Amino acid sequence: FPNHGWNSHPLLWQGRILTTGPPGKSHTPRCCGVPAIQPVLSGLARIVNGEDAVPGSWPWQVSLQDSTGFHFCGGSLISEDWVVTAAHCGVTTSDVVVAGEFDQGLQTEDTQVLKIGKVFKNPKFSILTVRNDITLLKLATPAQFSETVSAVCLPSADEDFPAGMLCATTGWGKTKYNALKTPDKLQQATLPIVSNTDCRKYWGSRVTDVMICAGASGVSSCMGDSGGPLVCQKNGAWTLAGIVSWGSSTCSTSTPAVYARVTALMPWVQETLAAN
Repeated sequence: FPNHGWNSHPLLWQGRILTTGPPGKSHTPRCCGVPAIQPVLSGLARIVNGEDAVPGSWPWQVSLQDSTGFHFCGGSLISEDWVVTAAHCGVTTSDVVVAGEFDQGLQTEDTQVLKIGKVFKNPKFSILTVRNDITLLKLATPAQFSETVSAVCLPSADEDFPAGMLCATTGWGKTKYNALKTPDKLQQATLPIVSNTDCRKYWGSRVTDVMICAGASGVSSCMGDSGGPLVCQKNGAWTLAGIVSWGSSTCSTSTPAVYARVTALMPWVQETLAAN
């Protein structure tokens, strides 16, 4: 769902997050996936017009903007030097990564506008099948980590995000598919993982093992911007399970949205990070 062309953005929905770690177990501080400002996921598991995030509570969320300052896709910081986004966003080195942003209508925020040094698009990406929809951006200027800017955890290749697990997605995607503009404030939604078998009931063979689905169950199928995160909490740390990839162009509330499955793409990610 990039913010241009025929693709439209999502309705947002609210839900209760149930995936906190076991009670009483103290987690060793992690360098990823633990926001300094805790996110608050509230509200009812039904369609509503989204909810504003707590400012700074999704510190890995970035906005990809073109040279005119137009927000066209989301992304996630995985380190000071690297951002992960969707290949179909078509990012170039003339675009910028904006970190630490919450309200795109405010000029006063302490944001970091970061130049992109190199774009690594997955060589197996296909625009026709939208498979392997992942791009890594090496920043020319590293992000300065702070209370509102930090990294999400990457999963191991064998990590499991089972059907029914409640996860979260964030973005500045449209709050109605036919809205004229995107919301200023970062939106969030809770949504369940949908098994690929169930997802194929909606989308057929287009859904492959390099994809993971979430949503449906009477909630909106398209939330947030392309390239943005689908994160699940594992042992107290938020882990990147998916990258917003594609879904219903009218944001049908009964259809799951489809994300690039990060676990399946981890071998390429590790290889790219190690070589650069």
